[in-house]
Amino acid sequence: MSETVPDIEEQLKLARARMYEGRFDAALGLVEFALRHDADHVDALYMKAVCERYMGQGDTALASVDRLKRLSPDFGRAHQEEGHILREMGDFDNALIAYRRACQCNPVLQASWKSQAEILESRGQADAAREMRGQEQRIANMPKPLVAIAHLLYEGKLLKAETACRHFLQKNPHHVEAMRLLAEIGARLGILEDADFLLESALEFEPDNIQVRIDYIQTLRKRQKFAEALEQSQILYRKEPDNPVFQSLYAIESMQTGDYEQALQLFEKVLQRLPEDPVTLTSRGHALKTCGRHEEAVQSYRSAIQADPGYGDAYYGLANLKTYRFSDEEIQEMEAQEAGNRLSYQNRIHICFALGKAYEDRKDYDQSFAHYDRGNRLKRVQSRYDADQMTDELDSQRRACTAALFDKQAGKGCDAPDPIFILGLPRAGSTLLEQILASHSQIDGTLELPNILSLAHRLRRTKQASNKSLYPDNLHELDAAQLQAMGQEYIDSTQIHRLDAPFFIDKMPNNFRHIGLIKLILPNAKIIDARREPMACCFSGFKQLFAEGQEFTYGLREVGQYYRDYVRLMDHWDSVLPGAILRVQHEDVLDDLEGQVRRMLDFLGLPFEQACLDFHRTERAVRTASSEQVRRPITKASVDLWRHYQSHLQPLKDALGNIIMETQQ
Repeated sequence: MSETVPDIEEQLKLARARMYEGRFDAALGLVEFALRHDADHVDALYMKAVCERYMGQGDTALASVDRLKRLSPDFGRAHQEEGHILREMGDFDNALIAYRRACQCNPVLQASWKSQAEILESRGQADAAREMRGQEQRIANMPKPLVAIAHLLYEGKLLKAETACRHFLQKNPHHVEAMRLLAEIGARLGILEDADFLLESALEFEPDNIQVRIDYIQTLRKRQKFAEALEQSQILYRKEPDNPVFQSLYAIESMQTGDYEQALQLFEKVLQRLPEDPVTLTSRGHALKTCGRHEEAVQSYRSAIQADPGYGDAYYGLANLKTYRFSDEEIQEMEAQEAGNRLSYQNRIHICFALGKAYEDRKDYDQSFAHYDRGNRLKRVQSRYDADQMTDELDSQRRACTAALFDKQAGKGCDAPDPIFILGLPRAGSTLLEQILASHSQIDGTLELPNILSLAHRLRRTKQASNKSLYPDNLHELDAAQLQAMGQEYIDSTQIHRLDAPFFIDKMPNNFRHIGLIKLILPNAKIIDARREPMACCFSGFKQLFAEGQEFTYGLREVGQYYRDYVRLMDHWDSVLPGAILRVQHEDVLDDLEGQVRRMLDFLGLPFEQACLDFHRTERAVRTASSEQVRRPITKASVDLWRHYQSHLQPLKDALGNIIMETQQ
C-alpha cells in the first residue's frame, strides 16, 4: 500500500510547535518526514538546520545550511543560521562574515545585527558595534507587522508581502516605512511607476528620511529619469558633502548624466575614506572604461577583486572590456569562488558570465558555453519575462499601426528634425553605427535614451474596463495638439544629453517596438535599423549580461523568438512607412565601411566627413558593452564566433525557424 502524501505545510506547522516547546528531536523527525516528500523545501531545510544546531550536531547543521544556500543563495536566514552555528563552534571570524551576508540579504534580521554587535564588543571595536546596535534598535522599533512584511519581501514572497503591506497601509495610510516597503515590493515586481509615486509621496511626509530618498534615487535611476535622480542625490550631498554614501550616490548619478569627470572626482573622495571598497573601485572602473581610459579601468577592477575575491561585478567588468584576457590564476580564483557557497546570487551570475568569456578567449568553447548557460539559467530565475506575451505585444503594433493611421495623422506632431534613432536588437552593431555617426561634426552621440519608452508607457497606462491596455490602439485618438506636445516633450527632455550639434542620436534598441509612435510625434526624425545575421546577433545577446532590461536574451528559445518577432514587425513598418527606415546590415559595414558610411549620410542629408571613417579616434563616452571595440579599427574577428558553439545552439535555430534561411538567400 502506497504512503499517503502528507500536507507538508501542516507537518512544518507541527514542527514549529515542537521547536517552541524545546522538543527539537520531535521537530526534526517531522521536518525530515516533510523533506522525504519535497527534498528542496527551503523552509523545511532551514528548520532542519536549526534543530540540528540545538541538538549539538554542528557539522550536520552546517551541511544542511550548505545545501540550503545552494538552493537559495540569498535566503538571509540561512546565512544567519550559519553564523549561529559557527559562533557556537568558536569560529568568530567566519561567523561575522555569515552575519554580514545575512544582513545584506535581509536587513531586518535583528538577531544578525545583535550577534555582530556582541562579537565586535567582545573585541573592543566599540564604534563598529554601535552601528550594529543602531540597526538592531531600528528593527526593534518597527511595528511587528512591518517586520513580518519585510521578511516576506526579502525572502522573495512578493505577492504575500504586497497583500500584507496594502492591508497595513489601509489602516495606517501615512506610515512612511510601510510606503517604502510597498515601493520596494513594486520595484521588484517591475511596477516602477507605482514605486516612484509612493516614494515621492513618502518624501513629502518625511523630507529628512534618508533611506526613503536613497530608495527614490535608485527608483528614478531604474526608470532612467537621470536628471531627477541627479537632483535628489545633490540634496543628500549638499547636506553632508563628506559622507561617502552620499558622495557615491552623487557620483553614480553624475555618470548617468554624462559628467564622468565629476563622477571620478567623487569616487576618489570615497576611496580616500574607504580605500578598499570593492563597490566603489568597480564603479570607478566602469566610469574609466566609459571614458576610454582602459589601463586605469583594468587596475581599478583588479583592486576591487584584491579587496574582495568574490566580488563578481569586478570580474565581469574585466570580461566586459571585451579586449581583456584573464590569466590562469584569475580563472582558477573564479572557478574556486563559483564552486564555493559564499557567493551572493548576483556575484555568482557575474562570475559565470566572466568565466564564459574567459574560456571563449581560450577557445574552450564547451566550457565557455557551460558557464554562459549557467549564468543565463540563474538570471532567468530572477526574470518575469514571457516570450509569448512579448509576441502578442508586438503583434498589437502591427494590428493598430496601419497605413490608414499614418494617413489620418499626417502633418501633425513636432516638426523638429533633430533626432536620429538607431534601433534594432542589442549586439547588432548599433554602437558602431553610433560611433561612426557621432564622429560627424553635426551629430551628437548620447546614449540609450528612455524617453520614447516612457511616452509609450504613459499611453499604456490608459486601460479598458477589462484592465487591458488601450495602447497602441489609442494612437488613433490622439489629436494634433497632443502629438505636437509629446514630440516637443521628447525634444525638451533629451536636451540634457546633448552638446551643441544640430542632430543627435538616440540608440535605445527597443525603440523598434514604437516606430509608429515615433513617426506620429516626430515625423521628421530619421530611423536607422541596425541589423545583424540572426545566429550571430542572438548568440551575442545570450552571452552578454546586461545591466538592466533585455530579459529576452537569457534563454536561447526566448532570444530566437524575439528576433523573429522583431523581423516581422520591421517588415510591417517598411510596408506602412515606405522609405522611412534605412536598414544597415552589420556585415555590410564590415565589408565596405566607406560605402555604408556614405549611404547613411546620404539618408540623413549630411555631407561626407573623413572623421566618420576614422571613428575609432573620436573621443567620447561610450556606455555600452561595445565601448572598447568601437575605439579600434573595424575587425571581423567575432563575425562567425557563434559557429564554434553550434552543437549547443539547436534551441536557438528552432526558435528562429525560417528566418535563418531567409537571411542566407
